[in-house]
Amino acid sequence: MADLQMKLLRKKIQKRSEKNKERKLRQQQQQQEEEDTGKGSKDGNDESEEEEDDGPALPSGLTGAFEDQSFASLAELVSENTLKGIKEMGFENMTEIQHKSIRPLLEGRDVLAAAKTGSGKTLAFLIPAIELIYKLRFMPRNGTGVIILSPTRELAMQTYGVLKDLMLHHVHTYGLIMGGSNRSAEAQKLGNGVNILVATPGRLLDHLQNTAGFMYKNLQCLIIDEADRILEVGFEEELKQIIKLLPKKRQTMLFSATQTRKVEDLARISLKKEPLYVGVDDNKETATVEGLEQGYVVCPSEKRFLLLFTFLKKNRKKKLMVFFSSCMSVKFHYELLNYIDLPVMAIHGKQKQTKRTTTFFQFCNADSGILLCTDVAARGLDIPEVDWIVQYDPPDDPKEYIHRVGRTARGINGIGHALLILRPEELGFLRFLKQAKVPLKPLVSRTGINLS
Repeated sequence: MADLQMKLLRKKIQKRSEKNKERKLRQQQQQQEEEDTGKGSKDGNDESEEEEDDGPALPSGLTGAFEDQSFASLAELVSENTLKGIKEMGFENMTEIQHKSIRPLLEGRDVLAAAKTGSGKTLAFLIPAIELIYKLRFMPRNGTGVIILSPTRELAMQTYGVLKDLMLHHVHTYGLIMGGSNRSAEAQKLGNGVNILVATPGRLLDHLQNTAGFMYKNLQCLIIDEADRILEVGFEEELKQIIKLLPKKRQTMLFSATQTRKVEDLARISLKKEPLYVGVDDNKETATVEGLEQGYVVCPSEKRFLLLFTFLKKNRKKKLMVFFSSCMSVKFHYELLNYIDLPVMAIHGKQKQTKRTTTFFQFCNADSGILLCTDVAARGLDIPEVDWIVQYDPPDDPKEYIHRVGRTARGINGIGHALLILRPEELGFLRFLKQAKVPLKPLVSRTGINLS
């Protein structure tokens, strides 16, 4: 049923797009006929001027291939304070997901957006959220106007960091609540009034149910980021309870790297009847970004560590992330590699939050380094300039592979490399990757090791 609804929704959007194209074509033909009618009364000079004409402008509201995709083009829709923040962050042009979703979101539409990891979706939802609060002139006494839900503490902190940069020239209040932080300090902040709130689902539900001073009845917008990941890590029940507690009259933005049945079910209960579906990757031949060069090596079990050690040593001046299947495996390899004088960092789910946070930002700020991690670090996090993603253990699912390699080759012109290490008995995984539109080739020569 959910699949049928999504198909009908996409067809409706396609029909609307086709109607826009037909209207544009009729306008062009009409303008051409008017120009042809006037040609007889013009001399040669006028004809040469006509040839220099750029042609008819795109109809208002139609996003065509030649439309200006710079952030400056939003000047009439976005406040000067926000544009100043965007410029100071170093962004000039919108990515595809930003170009397709920011305008409809500014108009108040509910949006279900599907985009690859690294596509720039954080700005795509933060800019409209900030503008909503700005235009409504929210004050601390009005309470919380926007809630942004993130699946993990690390992603919540990162989203909060981007929000902080964008809010530099605004006076509205913003805050972060998440598991592992001081709950009473959070409750006091919420009581004082937090206009834009970034939260993890469990801690948000806790405050909704138990913090008397939390003013959320004026909520204007709910943003669910990495919706598929939130559902995967077991927050489905919490999400349903959160949606029940929040005001029904609100705008909802639902962003997801992959479209699953559970995401479609969530969209049905959280979005209005006719949401806008924005899919930037629907017609792409590959499920990973274009600037990513990726491949695999086949290595017997007894030589895997030798391969990893040699590869890391050879590339130690670069920035690498190495994925393992368990916390114990990360811990073991972290201690072993450091013991044999190859400095590495580690992040996994069994660490205390303060340790994870410190390591995460240490790696983010480093020009080079090696981070060993589990999938806790694989989703949504924007770690600058990662050169290599190494998967020492293959993931359980091709979707997880896509999210792991999404840590590199991020942004408009991002480039990066990914290496998947497989045992001979794991070669069948390549078939599933091929079905998921992941292009892989053998990279034996790139490892610098003779495996024969």
